[in-house]
Amino acid sequence: MKKVKLIIAAVAMMGLVSGSAAYADGFAPGEGLYLGAFAGAGMGIVQPTVVTNGSGGGVANGTEGNHEGGTFESADGGLGLAGFEGGGWIGYGYKMGDLYAGIEGEMAAGDVKFKLTSSVNVELKNTGSTQDCTATCTFLTEVEASKEWTGGMFGRLGYYINPDTLLAFRGGVLVSKFDVRTTGDTNFQEDFYGGGPSFGASLESRISAIDPNLSLRMDTVYTDFLTASIFGFAGNDPTNDANRVGHNSEVTGSALSARIGLTYSFFDMNSLF
Repeated sequence: MKKVKLIIAAVAMMGLVSGSAAYADGFAPGEGLYLGAFAGAGMGIVQPTVVTNGSGGGVANGTEGNHEGGTFESADGGLGLAGFEGGGWIGYGYKMGDLYAGIEGEMAAGDVKFKLTSSVNVELKNTGSTQDCTATCTFLTEVEASKEWTGGMFGRLGYYINPDTLLAFRGGVLVSKFDVRTTGDTNFQEDFYGGGPSFGASLESRISAIDPNLSLRMDTVYTDFLTASIFGFAGNDPTNDANRVGHNSEVTGSALSARIGLTYSFFDMNSLF
């Protein structure tokens, strides 16, 4: 039995050695198991929508007056997210002649964010006896949202323009964590998680002068974060109509990232067989 185990181990070692010999000239870009790191710029659009019921006559003393209800939304353009980000790729790819197929995961972090500020108090609710926003008023002076990290999985399909250059397209799902903060009569901070379908394209070229397994990669990724309710911010219960106080708030977002990085291929599963 021990001899059988030794024979199996010897065959496996020969497979690894033969696999290394087969790729002595290096992997093609994206081929085999690879790791990579990237840096770039991220940007995005946030489009809020608020639907209000309005109020009929204000408080008894009439200080709040009539507030007409309706739908208030950013139909064109939106709030801009912008900043830098960096992260890494890990994946595995197959070269099939001039065609390519693979899977890939990525994680990224950065300082992509937007901030809105006001020089005066933005009144949300006034329970006092005057129209001035005093200590009895609920108000905001600043809203800030930062995308702390993003991660996801993709499938990749591509074509080798030449033996050293791969043009690939990918599709999958990305999820991001957003840190949202408000400054006002009371400061609030909450984390939101948003995700959606994501698509990208990349161009990858081998750097043979340095290492035949090393490649330079440029890519761009678009993510649709769909629409999510944000009424639960600051303790409100989005499932409790009694807490809605006559309105429902949602946000729709999308993001675009452009990056440049390096990938290194170092292992092929075929070497085990």
